[in-house]
Order: sequence, then C-alpha cells, then structure tokens
Amino acid sequence: MTSPAAPTGSGGTGVGALQGNLPRTALTALAPAVWGTTYVVTTELLPPGHPLFAGMLRALPAGLIALAVTRTLPRGTWWGKAAVLGVLNIGLLFPLLFIAAERLPGGVAATLAAASPLMVAVLAVTVLHERPSARRFVWGAVGAVGVGLVVIRPNAAFDVVGVLAGLGGAATLALGVTLTKRWGRPAYVSPTGFAGWQLAAGGLFLVPLTVLAEGAPPAVDLSAVLGYLWLGLVGGLITFVLWFRGITTLPVTSVAVLGLFSPLVAAVLGAAVLGQTLGPVQLVGFGLSLAAIVAGQLPPSTRSHDSAAPSLPTPASKGTPR
Repeated sequence: MTSPAAPTGSGGTGVGALQGNLPRTALTALAPAVWGTTYVVTTELLPPGHPLFAGMLRALPAGLIALAVTRTLPRGTWWGKAAVLGVLNIGLLFPLLFIAAERLPGGVAATLAAASPLMVAVLAVTVLHERPSARRFVWGAVGAVGVGLVVIRPNAAFDVVGVLAGLGGAATLALGVTLTKRWGRPAYVSPTGFAGWQLAAGGLFLVPLTVLAEGAPPAVDLSAVLGYLWLGLVGGLITFVLWFRGITTLPVTSVAVLGLFSPLVAAVLGAAVLGQTLGPVQLVGFGLSLAAIVAGQLPPSTRSHDSAAPSLPTPASKGTPR
C-alpha cells in the first residue's frame, strides 16, 4: 500500500514548519550519512580495481529485491521516467564519481560533488519554476566551501578529466533530484517500489559498462561479501528508499543540501579508522558545512520575496495521495 505523501512545501513557516519536517528530514539525512561510509568500506573491504562492479552490485540486486517484495512495475510513461531517473540518480552517477575519485584526490572530488546543492538551486528555478532565492545560493556556496576546507589538502592536484567527471557527477545528481521532485511518485507504488525501479534501471545500465571496462568480476572473500552486503542493502536499498521519499515529501533544495553529510561523515571515518588528521581548518569547515545544512532546512519568511512559488502541477503529483 502506498504511504500518503506529505506536502512538498515546507508545510508552514518559521520554527513550526521546521519541527513538522524534522522527522522526515532526519530520516532523509541518514542516506547521505551512510553514503559517507562508502570510501572506507571500498578501500578496506572490497577488492581494488573494480569500482564499476561495486556500483553494479550495489544497485542491481537491491533493485531486484525491492521489485520482488513490492511486485509493482511501472505503467505507461513511467517506464521511460523510471529509466531516466535510474540512469541519472544511479547508473550514470556512479561511473562519474568513480572516475573523479580515481583521477583526483578524495578531497577535490568531494568538493566538486558538494556543488550539487548550488546546481539544484538553479534547476529549482528553471525546471520547477520556483522563484530565485539568494539565500539558497549563499548557503549552497557556504556548504561547498566548508566541505572544501574539511577535505582538500594543501598538496591537492587537479586533473582536467577528473574535474569534468566530478562536475558531471554533481550535475547528474542535481538533475536526477530535480526531476524526481518534478515528476513525483505515482500513487500506485510505494517508496520501496519507487526506489526499486531506479536501482534496477541504474544497475542494468551499469552491467555492459562493467563488462566492457573491467571484464571478469574479481575474486571475493568474506570481508568483500560483508562490504558488498553493506553497500547493497544498507547503502543501497534502505538509504535510497529514504532518499527518494525525502525528495518527494520535502523541499528539493532542503534535501539537496543534506548531501553535504556524505563528505563530512567520510572525513570523520577517515580520522577514526584510517588515522587521518583533522586540524583547526577542518573544524572550521565542519562548522560552515553544518551551518549550511541547518540553514537549508529553514523555510523562508513569509515576508520575503525569496519564498518559493508552488511548482507547476503534473499528472504524477495530482495522483499522489495527500
């Protein structure tokens, strides 16, 4: 049975609206926080040199499990929409992020990915027809700067292909998030089924890329099995259900800025597990990033002209239960 979808706006103004959205926001924030464990899991548990195989194994089995549990397939135009969202949110995003991670220092790649909230702010105006908001752009920029302070080291090197891949990944994620918000979730599918459509589509997209780029799969030991299970079940199925549910029930720019949790969690785990250091500059970056995350959840004042206009109605949003 499909869960009733919450209104996509802030649900009110001021502190009351923030408190009303707090449970959904906290659950949605769990997704990028868990994704922040990917780097440590990949480097410590998985066989090296097979990032696309890891991405495929993270998406496809989780998607098939969700489809088997919900027994709900797309109908009509949603076959194409599910494929587009699956490729943007998963299938195309994973390879671009892996290319950036392989050709750039982790800090540079994470900072490029942190540009996604800024891109979502632009797409909210051009695709969702919301009013421009200087506040969104300012806090999006503050968050990106904060992540940069946390993860970029003085000896960081830049590679053109890596930078383009990193920016492409951020743009792909931003467009996927925005279209997910634009199209909504059809009334006949649950959040788990909706996530399953996209995970399966993204995983199928990755199959030929993985075979062509990496050939035969690697040998897998017990630690790798545990790593793949974590990435697939927790970092894949559970977190994407929470993430897509958050996109469809919360303001899109508020969800986008929650993605900053991912590099922050990765930095904390790098210090705790891998012995990396966090100095005063990194702590300042943490403060800026957390301030941007909190500010991104605050609804605009009703007296402000920055308030977002309601997005144009779509057939999918009309069919979503209230």
